[in-house]
This record gives sequence, structure tokens and C-alpha cells, in this order.
Amino acid sequence: MAENDQQVHPMPPQSKHDVETATTEQSKELRRQKQKKWLLYGIAFVVFQTGIIVLFSLTIMKVRNPKFRVRSATFDTFDVVQTTNPSFNLRTNVALGIKNTNFGPYKYDNSTMYFYYGETEIGSAIIPKSNAQFRRTKKFTVALDLALTDLAANSQLESDINSGIVPLSSRSKLSGKVELMLIFKKKKSVDMDCTMEVNILTQELQNVRCK
Repeated sequence: MAENDQQVHPMPPQSKHDVETATTEQSKELRRQKQKKWLLYGIAFVVFQTGIIVLFSLTIMKVRNPKFRVRSATFDTFDVVQTTNPSFNLRTNVALGIKNTNFGPYKYDNSTMYFYYGETEIGSAIIPKSNAQFRRTKKFTVALDLALTDLAANSQLESDINSGIVPLSSRSKLSGKVELMLIFKKKKSVDMDCTMEVNILTQELQNVRCK
């Protein structure tokens, strides 16, 4: 029986230099993988931080104009003359609202609110210095007299009184600052421009509309 001529030749042992080279390459590869991982972590962190800053800027730090408007009114005195010399004299309690949608209080200075029939001023009231808390609507009431007796200057008054509806308007302007994070302050001026109707039959204020 023929002998198997195939022989197994053992692999020559690796030299010290080859082992060191392989170890060095492996170490370099591990460092590259770690560097790549930390780079990805850094990019993800920057993206996350940028998103937080953008979201913060668009919500918390964005300063919006508060809204100042007439809400309603009641009358303590309601004197309306429809004959000969039409006129009215109304002792009025006007409910006002300052809506502040910011994430910080709106602090405003003293101001004045004016009421008009047409372009004729018929009354005014002082708006005292105060503040509207963040994400709140400040509600308060002011008392004033609304009076018009000069028919010569308002020929339309007789027609309006006879119709039972007297149209009025009110205007005012608040100047103040929105305070954010107890540090940042942003000046904001708020205009009131409202129209409304006095219903003579029901003695009510109706159809209040504010821009």
C-alpha cells in the first residue's frame, strides 16, 4: 500500500515585528472607531442643542404684542334725550382686559383711554400703571362719564338716538416692557382701537369689536 506523500508544513512563526505591526494596526482601528463614535455623539449633541435653542427662541423668548381691549360695560346713569335737543349723559363702568401671551410679565405705564362719538371726544379715563402677569389676562374696570350735548357739532346724533343705536369708539395706547427670565426686557407699545354700540332700549353696550 502506497504511502501518503502529502505532508503538513507548519506555518513559520510570526516575527516580533509582525506581531507589533498587527497590534499597532488594531489599536489604530480601535482609535478610529472611537473617534468616529465621539464625532457622531458631538454632532448629535450640537443638533439637539440647536433644536432646543430654536424651540426656546420661537416659544419662551419670542415677544408678542399684548392685546388691550374693551370687554363690556354697565351704566349707573343713563340719560338720553330724544326730543328738541338730542343728547346723552352716561355714567359708565367699562370692563377692560389686557391679554399677555408672553412668558414674562408686561409692565406698563400710566395711560389715558378716550371715547368718541364720530370724531368728537365724549369722555376719557386714566389707565393706572400696573402689570399683566405672564400668560394671563389682566381684567379691571374704570368709571367715566360719556356725554354729548352739542347737537350743532353732531347733526347725526338725532338720527342715531331715534334709531335706538348710538355708535361709539374708544382708543388708547399702553407703553411698557415685557420682562423675560427676570433679565431680558423688550419694549412693547399696545394700541386699543375698539368700536361698539349703545343700545338705548336695553341700556346695554353691544357689538364690541377691537382690532
